[in-house]
Amino acid sequence: MARKTTQTRKAVVTTIAWIIGFLIFFPILWTILMSFKSEGDAIKAPLAMLSTPWTLESYGEVQARSNYLRFFMNSVIISLGSTILALVIAIPAAWSMAFVPGKRTKDLLMWMLSTKMMPAVGVLVPMYLMFRDFGLLDTRTGLVVILTLINLPIVVWMLYTYFKEIPGEILEAARMDGASLRSEILYVLTPMAVPGIASTMLLNIILAWNEAFWTLQLTTSDAAPLTQFIASYSSPEGLFYAKLSAASTMAIAPILILGWFSQKQLVRGLTFGAVK
Repeated sequence: MARKTTQTRKAVVTTIAWIIGFLIFFPILWTILMSFKSEGDAIKAPLAMLSTPWTLESYGEVQARSNYLRFFMNSVIISLGSTILALVIAIPAAWSMAFVPGKRTKDLLMWMLSTKMMPAVGVLVPMYLMFRDFGLLDTRTGLVVILTLINLPIVVWMLYTYFKEIPGEILEAARMDGASLRSEILYVLTPMAVPGIASTMLLNIILAWNEAFWTLQLTTSDAAPLTQFIASYSSPEGLFYAKLSAASTMAIAPILILGWFSQKQLVRGLTFGAVK
């Protein structure tokens, strides 16, 4: 009886998980389906839309109208650049908080996390003026800087959590063997925390790739990433649903593929435990 109850509970939990997963993925699926329809078919009722012919017309028009490769390369450079810069700053910061904590370390961590709760629009004007004065508007450098700043609290928090799981005795042994601070971080701490660092890196890439608010406010053309590419398919005359869906599919496809192939690494990093 107990075994049957356990199996029933597992079946119910599995069913609920599949339903939640489908609900989360459904908007993406619907966007992909709409991208293979003509503009006239895309605005039809759902069942009528699905029964219409499939076409690559929208993808052809998107390719003809926009230089997708330029937007794509901007997204790659901005995402990787902000991720690398965030890790360079966050690894030493997380090391000091994890292994040389002060009385206010936890307060500092909470303050850093609280900055993520502030509406971005609240600091838009001063940030825009600063970027204008420093000549960073519509530049990749400017977007790397802003995306590093907005994602840095999460990166520090994640690395701090991973580093706390590493026994401090290992680092103390390295110091006794004459390791410098640089060697301790680069050759002792970092290799042991590779799963956690990798998962943090992947998460930061995803966050930077999907960031829309700042990329739309601080760029126009030269440094415009794929979020700007998507936004270009809305107009005062209305939305072009099929073309917008095609542009959205082309923008999210690379990050979906990255997430699919790196899911094991993400799970391994998010469940990173103590070093035995």
